This record gives sequence, C-alpha cells and structure tokens, in this order.
Amino acid sequence: MHILIAPNAFKNSLDASSASKAIEEGLKECELSFTSECFPIADGGDGTAELIINKCKGETIYVEVQDPLGRKIRSSFGLIENGKTMIIEMANASGLRLLKEHELNPLIASSFGTGELIIHALNKNVSKIIIAMGGSATVDGGIGILMALGVRFLNEQNEVLNRIKEFTHLDHIDLSGIDKRIFDCQVIVLCDVDNKLLGDRGAAKVFGPQKGASPEGVIELEDILNKIAEVALKQTRIDLSTLKYGGTAGGAAAGLYCFINAQLVNGIGYFLELTGFKNALSHSDVVITGEGSIDHQTLEGKGPFGVAKLAKENGCRVIGLAGKIPAQPNEELSKYFDELISINKESEDLKESMRNTYLNLKDAAKELGKRL
Repeated sequence: MHILIAPNAFKNSLDASSASKAIEEGLKECELSFTSECFPIADGGDGTAELIINKCKGETIYVEVQDPLGRKIRSSFGLIENGKTMIIEMANASGLRLLKEHELNPLIASSFGTGELIIHALNKNVSKIIIAMGGSATVDGGIGILMALGVRFLNEQNEVLNRIKEFTHLDHIDLSGIDKRIFDCQVIVLCDVDNKLLGDRGAAKVFGPQKGASPEGVIELEDILNKIAEVALKQTRIDLSTLKYGGTAGGAAAGLYCFINAQLVNGIGYFLELTGFKNALSHSDVVITGEGSIDHQTLEGKGPFGVAKLAKENGCRVIGLAGKIPAQPNEELSKYFDELISINKESEDLKESMRNTYLNLKDAAKELGKRL
C-alpha cells in the first residue's frame, strides 16, 4: 500500500510540512505495511511560496522592502524554472504576521511592499510572476502594489493621494508612469478565497474585521473599495464588483486584474498542477489530507477539496483529518472524502487542541493506520 500524505496548513497552529511529518510518524508507529510520500499542499495562503520553491527546486532571494506600515524589513521571493518564474508570497511583505496585534489597521496598512517585490522580479528579467495572496494585512484594493509600480491615484484637484483613508476622494488614475515591463510578464494570482470585492461577502465586510478594522472602519473600507471600483469602471470599462476572486487579499486581486492584466486562479488547482501532484497520485492507493476545519466551505475550493477531487478521479481512497468536522454526515463531502476524522480530543478545549495539533495528528494517524 502506498499512501500519499498531502495536508494543508492547520491555521495558527501547524504548517503543512510539519503536518505531513506528524501524520507519517503516526502511521509508522502502527504495524501497517506501507510506503509513503509527504506532499504538503497550499492554496495561496501562508506558506504557499515556500512549498512551491521547495517542490520545484527553486532559489530564494532576500531583499529589503516596506512592511504594511512602511518600515524597512528583510523579505524574500523565489525563482523557479531556471530563473524565468518568480514566486511571491504577499504575506512576506504585506502580511498580518509582520504586525503586532495592536498595529493591525487596514485603514493604514499598505500593500506597497508587495509591489516592491514585483519590481525586484522585473529587475531579474522574469517572464512570469506568481503571487500567493493569502495572509495579507491590507484592504487597499491593491493600490499599494500599483503605487510601487508607478501608478498615481489623484483627486478632483489633480492632487496625488497616498494614504488609504484619502481614497474616498479618488477621481482618476494615472497609468502613464507605470513600469511597462510588467506588461511583458504573465502575472498569475493564486486565490485562496472566491469572495468578490464588494458587498456582504466582500473584502471589507468579511476580511476587514480579521485585519483589525472596527465596525466604522469596515464601512469606510467598503466606501474606499467602492470608489476604486467606480473609477476603474469609468476608465477601463471593467466592472470589478462582479469579479470572482476579486476580494482576495483585501481586493488586491481585483486591482491587479484591472490594471496589470493579472490572471486570477484557484490557488489549490494551480499549486497542484505546478508541483506535479498528479504524478504523485498515479502510484498511490490512499491519500490523507487535512487542515484546521473540513466542512461545506471546503468544497468552495479549499486545499483538501482540490486534493480529494483529483484523488477520487484517480481511484484513491481519501481520508481527511481536521480539528473540526461536521457533526452529521454531509452528502456532498462524502462524494470526495471516504472518511473524515477529528483529531481533537474531547478532554481538550480549543486552545489546548491547537497547541497539541502535532501530537493529535500523530495519534489520529496511528489509530487510522490500525484500520487501513
């Protein structure tokens, strides 16, 4: 029996590579006769770039950029495919993890540093730029990125707007100074959510509070994104409000789609194709995947769903390990997962379970191995 171990990260507790290791260790502690391969996965969220770089045997380049509050930090990007393709993780320059809790404020935070990473890519003469957008601290519609590329945002008096809070006064956008090299590159944005830019499931209302916005701040951010969409429609005839994936990374996906012709794709689908997941599946009998929660939202394009869908198409048995699973059987999930297992112990509260994710994964895998 060959087992392919392909979990996503367990958010705020364990990265995907460590999750893979825990599962493999647990299986090895029982008497199961098997071979295995660890294939940690990502869907555009934190850790995506590192996994791609490692799987594609790429190179990591370290550079200095601005963090979300404009402070100089050491960041990085990756080069794969003989240096022709750049991998950017937005969280490495504009991420939540770069800020302390009291610093979180999407009315101040800017994606400018991610734009600086793109400039570094252009200086390397790459022909493709892949951006993993999960984990950003921003809800700026990508204006920070675009400003770094030379775009100017102006009010009715033709004055340049620099701060996010000023963008309710946006009147027109000047693209004449944009770094033209960006149009010689294919820009691909890996999206880990399918939310649109505006509305109740939009970037401001869904992700604003997670990034530190107050209820009043959410309203202000919605107004700002609405103004950006309004001006973009007037200048480009592109309606950002209807764009699938447009709400990714606080609307950055929408901004890049509109102004630098970025291609927005489902993160896990693209990741699995780029890293050769189908080849690993071709000789596997069982696939074990997982993340913090597996529920109906998983079917909207999350990492474990992408893995399970391909695995079932290849005739594999699929098992999902998660901290949280549905209390009752779910018919739709059952089409893709032969078994869902909660790794949490009844005696633990949520915080304790998150601290013990590695051990709980290992124990769950050990018990699973006894039944395989």
